[in-house]
Amino acid sequence: MTGRTQGGVPARVGVYGGGRMGGGIAHAFAAAGADVVVVEGDAQAAAAARERIAALLAKAQEKGARVEGRIEVVLDPGSLAGCALVVEAVPESIDLKRRVLASIAESAPGAAIGSNTSSLSIDALAEGLPDPSRLVGLHFFNPVPVSDLVEIVVGERTAEALVADARTWVAGLGKTAIVVRDAPGFASSRLGVALALEAMRMLEEGVASAEDIDLAMTLGYRHPVGPLRTTDIVGLDVRLAIAEHLERELGPRFAPPQVLRDKVAAGELGRKTGRGFYAW
Repeated sequence: MTGRTQGGVPARVGVYGGGRMGGGIAHAFAAAGADVVVVEGDAQAAAAARERIAALLAKAQEKGARVEGRIEVVLDPGSLAGCALVVEAVPESIDLKRRVLASIAESAPGAAIGSNTSSLSIDALAEGLPDPSRLVGLHFFNPVPVSDLVEIVVGERTAEALVADARTWVAGLGKTAIVVRDAPGFASSRLGVALALEAMRMLEEGVASAEDIDLAMTLGYRHPVGPLRTTDIVGLDVRLAIAEHLERELGPRFAPPQVLRDKVAAGELGRKTGRGFYAW
């Protein structure tokens, strides 16, 4: 393990994938004092990541945070050498994540590896890694800069010392950690998706409008955001993929409603496309 910042996060952190989640994770570590290298797969994706991260940095500067110059976006995974921690933040595909994790293990042989998966098995992702004890789930929430929670997911072969380190890193980010074992959907996705799917079924059945279903939870149960608006923020395609995975693992109670399938097929993916259960 290389040095740590005063806040307790590693001094140099890698993030593989500079999308909405990866960019947010990079920003969070940079704001905590780390130097961050973000790896992207091609020049177009790297340019989009730089633009996305620049917007996050601009917002941070407006609030008085000094993070400029701490994040570098590159194409070469070899740049991860010297990182104490590398977080994988690519889309929720087990084959893609396995390829990326193998690349990280090769490029940064001394690093701890975190996966930002929201539902895939850490044990399954660890298959093929030379040292599975180095892998832990670090499930961040969207949007990362303002979310308070990180779910630490512990696989069968995850080292106990790594879990302790992960707790320290999360605290160093100013966030709160929960620790869960490697089970389908973990804690957060399983509960969040169950609520969202039922809200979709209610919408299909004409029980109430999307706005009123969400108000039932925000005003009645003090949820900060309702389940349908949250789905728009997360992405309907992301929610569909998680629901299909949970249906395979846990049974028909997680079967995606037809309204979700129809909206994804129509390209209505939520905030990122301008329309989902709401117009954005």
